Amino acid sequence: MADVTHPRSPAPAVAPAAARHGWVHALVTALACLLAMLVVAALGLWAAGAADLPDGAFPRVVAATVVTSVGGSVELSGSAGDLAGSKGELTVVPLSVTLTGALVLAAGFLRPLRHRAVAGAGELAGWALRVAVLWLLGLLALALAARQTFSVSLGRGELDALGELFGVTPRVGFTTDVPLSLFVGLVWCAGVLVLALLVAPGAPLPRRLLRFQQSVRPAAYAMVALLLAYVALGVVVGVVVLLTRGHPAQTLAVLLLGLPNLVWLALTLGLGATWEGRVDGPFGLPMPHLLDEVLRGPDTATLNTLAEHDGRAWWLLVVAAVLVLTAAFLMASRSPTRTRLWQYALHMAVALVLTVLAVCLLGRLSAHFGLSVLGIGDLGGGLSGRLFLRPHLWTALGLAALWGLVTGCLGGLLARGVRRR
Repeated sequence: MADVTHPRSPAPAVAPAAARHGWVHALVTALACLLAMLVVAALGLWAAGAADLPDGAFPRVVAATVVTSVGGSVELSGSAGDLAGSKGELTVVPLSVTLTGALVLAAGFLRPLRHRAVAGAGELAGWALRVAVLWLLGLLALALAARQTFSVSLGRGELDALGELFGVTPRVGFTTDVPLSLFVGLVWCAGVLVLALLVAPGAPLPRRLLRFQQSVRPAAYAMVALLLAYVALGVVVGVVVLLTRGHPAQTLAVLLLGLPNLVWLALTLGLGATWEGRVDGPFGLPMPHLLDEVLRGPDTATLNTLAEHDGRAWWLLVVAAVLVLTAAFLMASRSPTRTRLWQYALHMAVALVLTVLAVCLLGRLSAHFGLSVLGIGDLGGGLSGRLFLRPHLWTALGLAALWGLVTGCLGGLLARGVRRR
């Protein structure tokens, strides 16, 4: 009997896998970002001695540090009894916490999008919106928790006796401007997500934006690589200082709270920028002693004034030249082969100007605290002080443009023999 062969039924069509970036993945991304920032801030503040603050203020100080790391506003307040007054202000961005959060948030945002060349604008916007909403809810909780008031000791001796005589009991506190902190936090989150799409080589873009990736993505990638190279170099130097010199807790606190503040300041100084500052009273900058020494005098902080105190400061110029030229070569090697030399120079100049602008805006520092009795002056060398650090912005941007033009040309020449994909 002849075999009857039945026709093979067609295989069922396989439905395309749905994009795996729903609310659960957004929640994991937002929580991972906030947790990483909280851990880094807590360890840095613990190394700085903040765990000994009275009235159980440490967790709230950690929350305030995370809020300020994304540009949030923390307001200081103070009181010192009926016959005395106190005032204070603090403006600083702990960029170690900021950088940690940005890297974790960007990695979580990009992970579901990997291995794809193109993604729709609606899909990317919806995924970013989920992450941003949950991120803002977490930031709201931290902003509401970041408020505390605690007493400050006047110390011992005559100052303490004077405080008892006049009933002076200084109390300082801090609160957050919640609406402003949420708005700035949303801008920070959006900036991180957009930058992640611009920088990551494998990140998908909408079809209408694909033509921009050949000019924007190599420059953005090179600038992020430049900033991270400075951070990596700072980590190496910090570990060496931690192991070979004293004050390990102070060094660890600087690494965990303000390392990018230091190394990106060094980048601008190496490019020739000028920073104006002053340090008065007991405040000390969380920076090398050399910079603190310069700012306690009449001079501004420039490469020349730093070198007058310590000739090793000229290494900042050498490091800047090597790393900026390397970034220009990296940009050129990732650019299309048809790119002309003047385009390399222009792209590098624009990218470096924007990078230096961001460093100058984020690296500003200002702090002041004073106590007065009967309206007379600031009392107590241990309780009054002022410091600030700000750049000469236009000079820094002009020098960045010049460096970008020169290194862009050189990077383009060096990359001509490199095979590009």
